[in-house]
Amino acid sequence: MLVLYNTAICFCKEARRRIVEERYEDAHALLVKAENIVMELPSGLRRDASPQLVDNLSQLFRFVFYRLFEADLSRNPHRLDEAIHLFARLRNAWTEAVDKAGDQTCRLLSSAAAPSVEPSTTPER
Repeated sequence: MLVLYNTAICFCKEARRRIVEERYEDAHALLVKAENIVMELPSGLRRDASPQLVDNLSQLFRFVFYRLFEADLSRNPHRLDEAIHLFARLRNAWTEAVDKAGDQTCRLLSSAAAPSVEPSTTPER
């Protein structure tokens, strides 16, 4: 997921630059790529784990898609700023979630892999 967010952010930033340079065809191609990523993001969510979270994120993804679409039609770089900002916030939230999950996994693996130390019952020689 993080790779998708980072890639979409890069496409949006580059599209913004191309709009400012009035290279609209190039910007359009980049925005279509970003839109395609946005359309794929919901498929990485597990609805069974948290239906409400998936619904909320899906609404956010639709909003970002709409902003990208508007930016493309209006050729307005400021419309992209909001999409870039939302992508960055979503990416940061995923980074935080991955870090937390990684910490918990490490703790679980560490405790499971730690050998149990029992006092020796063999007599000393």
